[in-house]
Amino acid sequence: MRALLFPNGLEPVSRSAALGVGAVFAGLMIAAARVGGIPILDLANLMFHEAGHRVFGWASYYTVLLGGTYGQLLVPLICTFIFLRRGETIAVAVCGFWFFENFLNIASYMADARRSEQPLVGGDESDWAILFNHWGVLHQDLAIAAWVRSIGWIGMLATLGWLAWMHVTRPAESRSR
Repeated sequence: MRALLFPNGLEPVSRSAALGVGAVFAGLMIAAARVGGIPILDLANLMFHEAGHRVFGWASYYTVLLGGTYGQLLVPLICTFIFLRRGETIAVAVCGFWFFENFLNIASYMADARRSEQPLVGGDESDWAILFNHWGVLHQDLAIAAWVRSIGWIGMLATLGWLAWMHVTRPAESRSR
């Protein structure tokens, strides 16, 4: 299995790369904590969300609704696996961070299911309002959103931790000698 995922192994991580990417991740997490997301990423995520509805357009109504969320999660996940296969450690960390940042955005829309205050691209009712109502959990939108948001934060922190661990266990300096 390991040989399938990364046949060439993962690249070592230099101190400057670990510090630089780690600082960017920390800055993005601070920004996300202040505004609830990362605006530049959220715009890209919205594009993949809307594309996801179209990609899953062949499926049932509720799958099409979920297709938006699937789309915004599948794109960074696929990128993560592509870079994992190529052994590009920093790119894996960036895409993994991006994957988990999506959960903050998803949680915001979940938490808005009953209020319907956030702007929508199409229609007058959010995907999550329809889905939660269908599943009979609309009254739990805030609790579900809190769990999803937690997954995002834990995942982003874990990605930062993984990058640090990769630097400690596979420093670039020891490979170049």
